Amino acid sequence: MTANPEAFAFLAARQSYPSKLFAGPVPARAELIEILTAATRVPDHGKLEPWRLIVLEKPALTRIADLAEAHAKTIGADPEKTEKARGQFDRSGLAVVVISSPKSIDKVPLAEQILSAGALCLGVVNAASAKGWGANWLSGWPSHDANFIAQAFDCTAAETVAGIIHIGTEGPKAPDRPRPNLDNLITWAKA
Repeated sequence: MTANPEAFAFLAARQSYPSKLFAGPVPARAELIEILTAATRVPDHGKLEPWRLIVLEKPALTRIADLAEAHAKTIGADPEKTEKARGQFDRSGLAVVVISSPKSIDKVPLAEQILSAGALCLGVVNAASAKGWGANWLSGWPSHDANFIAQAFDCTAAETVAGIIHIGTEGPKAPDRPRPNLDNLITWAKA
């Protein structure tokens, strides 16, 4: 394999852009298909495709925002939690929901299938960013509420939301956040 300095530089500088600051257009369907095609090139032991994707365009985002607010009120959430649940969908123009949908196969552990869905989330972020779009991987408490995801995304009891990736047009570049100190995180194993 040949080194790709441009790709490495892209990955080394990659950062998420706050979805609440997106403005302007979102990718057209044909470009989104290109992004998702690239994003699905993730580790997938057994070729199970243990995930599925739901694309939320503006009308669907509005419906999900209403549903999130109604669900928050049903469970007695405080106003801040309710706004947070509704806000990510209200402010978005396009989102891709990655559903972790593991298969019942003894040969491939559940953990590997769930990690494949997580890799797909990062794949969507990286592919969208590589195409020049802003991308932000969010979840939020509704994504982990079994009743909400069953109603909003038709999830079964075995499925979970791995992430919701919002894609849009970046405004001014946001400052980068502090990055991990690898000296504190790496252990070099001895023979």
